[in-house]
Parts: sequence; C-alpha cells; structure tokens
Amino acid sequence: MSGFAIAFVGFAAMLLLIAIRMPIALAMLAVGAAGYAYLSGPHALVYYLQTNTYSQFASYTLSVIPLFILMGALAEQSGIAATLFRVAERGFGRFKGGMPMAVIAACTGFGAICGSSVATTATFGRAALPELRRARVDVGLGTGTIAAGGTLGILIPPSVILVIYAITAEQNIAKLFQAALVPGLLAAAFYLIAIAVVVRRKPDLAPPVTATEAVRTPRPFWARPVGLIIFAGGAIGWLLGSLGTVGGVLLAIFGLLLLAADFAIVPAAAVAVTVVGGIYGEVFTPTEGAAVGAAVTLLVGLLQRTLSLGALKNALLQTAETSGMIFLILLGAEVFGAFLALTQMPATLASMVGQSGLPPYVVICGMLVTYLVLGAVMDELAMILLTLPVFIPIILTLDLGMPTEDVAIWFGILVLIVVGIGLSAPPIGLNVFIINKLATDVPIVETYRGVMPFVIADLIRLVIITLSPGVALALVRLLN
Repeated sequence: MSGFAIAFVGFAAMLLLIAIRMPIALAMLAVGAAGYAYLSGPHALVYYLQTNTYSQFASYTLSVIPLFILMGALAEQSGIAATLFRVAERGFGRFKGGMPMAVIAACTGFGAICGSSVATTATFGRAALPELRRARVDVGLGTGTIAAGGTLGILIPPSVILVIYAITAEQNIAKLFQAALVPGLLAAAFYLIAIAVVVRRKPDLAPPVTATEAVRTPRPFWARPVGLIIFAGGAIGWLLGSLGTVGGVLLAIFGLLLLAADFAIVPAAAVAVTVVGGIYGEVFTPTEGAAVGAAVTLLVGLLQRTLSLGALKNALLQTAETSGMIFLILLGAEVFGAFLALTQMPATLASMVGQSGLPPYVVICGMLVTYLVLGAVMDELAMILLTLPVFIPIILTLDLGMPTEDVAIWFGILVLIVVGIGLSAPPIGLNVFIINKLATDVPIVETYRGVMPFVIADLIRLVIITLSPGVALALVRLLN
C-alpha cells in the first residue's frame, strides 16, 4: 500500500472515530500513533512520544496560550465585559438597532483582551442577553448578534487561534497579530452595517431605548492632566518612531480616553493598549505581552475591587481546563502530523497541485471551501491542526507574486475568517450552541435566522481579503 493510500485510510479512520463521538484530540492521537507504529514500528513510536511530548510542551512560545486565556478569564471574572457593554449601550442605545450594535462594539473591545471566541460568546450571553430582552430586541437578532459578536474574540488580536496557526505554520506571531487587526476591525464594521440594514427593513426588531440604568462612572480629578500627558507622550513617541506607529497611536488614543471619553472604559482600554500597543510597538514579544496583559488585568480587577478570591479561583480553573483541552488537541495533531509526514502525503499532494497547472486562486478557493465544509462538523482548533500539515506545503508552492512569508500570513488571516464563519454558521456553529444553552427558551432555528446577516457580511469580507491581500498585509508592511 502506498503512503498516499495509508494517509487516506488514516483520515477515514479518524473521521469514523469522530462520528462515533470519540473526542477529536483522542481520535487524532489514536490514529496518528497507530499509523506511526505501522510505518516505523512500535519502538520508534515510543521513542517519538517520549522525546517529542516533552519538547513540544516545554516550548517557551507555547506558554503564550494559557497566558492569553488567563487574561481573558480574569477580564470576564472582574466584570470588564459587563462594563464595556454598559458603555456601548450608552453610546448606541438611542439609535435603531442600537442595542445589538452595542453588543458588537463591546465584543470588539473585549476581543482585544480575550483571545477566545467561546469565552467571548459565553461572557456576553450572560452580560448582554438580559438587557436585550429588556429592550424588546427580537430574540433571533439578539442571540444571533451575540453568536456573531463572539467570533470577534478570535478576529481581534490577540487571538489564541492565530497563536496556534503561527506555531504550526512556523510563522511570526507578532506579524500575524498585525495582519489580523484591519480585517478584525473590518468585521466589526461590517457587523454594524448588517444590523443597520436589518433594522432599516424591520425597525421593530430592535427599537431604540434609553439606557437609564447605566450610570456614568465619575471622572477622577487626575484624569485630564494624566490623559494629556499620555496623549502627548504617545503622539511624540509615534512621531519620533521610538514607540512604533501603532504603539504610539494606541497610547495617544488611551490619552484621549482619559481626556474626553467615559471613564468606565479606561480599565479595559488600559489592558488592550498595554498588550496590543506593546506588541505592535515591539516593547515586548507576544509571549511577554501575554504575561504583562494577565498581570495588568489582575491588577485592574484588584484595584476596582471586582475580582474576589472566588472569582480568581474560577479564572484559574477556567484557564487550566481550557489550556488542558487545547494542549491535548495539540498533542493529537502533532502525532497525526508526524504520521502524515511519514506517508509523504503533504509533499506528494503539493507536487501534484504544482504540476496540475491550476491557477493559484482556484487552489486557495478549494481550500477555503474545504474549511467551510469542515467547519460544519468539526471544532475550529482541530480543523486547523488537522489540515495545516497538508495545506501549508501547497500554499508555499503557489506563485502569488508575494514572498512566501507574506503568503503564509495572508493565508492565516483567510483561515481565521473562515473559522469565524464556521463558529456561527449553520448547521453546527459552536457559538450558536453556546448561546442556545444560555437562552434555552429561544429555538435554535431563530438564532440561525438572526445570525445569517452576519454570515453574509463575513462572506463579503472573505471575498475582499481573498482578492486584495494588501488589506491584511498593509499593517505588516508598514511596521516592518
């Protein structure tokens, strides 16, 4: 039996195990280990597991994952998400569709702190759903907005999915974060436009309200002078190049928040500016940024007295559980990838595609369609780890008129967008199931109906980024 045939049998066996409800991580691990033992012998498998497991999980780069998860968990437990929604509600609530728009705005801000889509969806399901009901927002539109807004948790950097893509594809994490910023903000803008279009056609779906229950946070006496100093420092640092373009701009924005904006948003802005601005301004690496972000989020929660001992314990447990799940999937994907490497399937497939004469964009569109199909039946993390060992060698052989590093970064953003679509689109949509568990009285069909305008917006954005790689690469080229 050829290596290609063995790899095909391995894929079929893994999908069969998943179909009978074996956890995806264990399915990949079992099939990968069996295939590796078949091709190299059981002794080689034992030696591989003995050495590779330790070297993989002892990686310094991999520590960024639990740190970003901890930062998001601390932000949720300390009430930052609820504060962001109340601020956004004051800003958007008076307009038609204002309450759903407030959810999108708050998810955008929270996405700069929490790199998890599931956590963002669950957090705003608890924080925003009661307010949407109180404002008489249509249940389908309300739950659909939260499900779609949750995807901003991975679209706005820092993103755990992007970190895993960077590690698997051996790409620079900071550059991927830079590339994700513009498409992530574009997603938020498209979601706001989608809500505006929907409520323009049917105004009764989301009537305007007055946010009477949200009280503006008093501004401390030191806010204006300190804000002026920070704004001036950021502007000067940007002009002199000492803070980097985005680092200086973000610091200047934080200063403006202290000067003029609602003071309640400042703690969340401080965390986001510290992490994103520090990474973009090359003050620290993404791994250091994750550690600094977790420490700053903890400090904010303690200073605001919103992070109790019980909440801190919950955040640590949540981080441990999520990190354990991710690391188990990473182990399964690593073993399965080693099995595929032994079969020579990725190299053979890359050679076949290179000799086929197909236009590069046809190959890329085929990969994106594959992701859309897999997104209907698989977890996004497992889907990425399963396909990248096959797709990356093919992508790097395509002649797209760009350096291979740019191609890998651009493809990573496309994968991120498609994963976001899979999280909210029927027939599965993990975010839809999460919000459905929180809103048990809302039929899941209603949530699917409410999420469809956002899926259409995502597909439009996917076409734009596919046809115009410069949209994703502009910031990378500007800062490097």
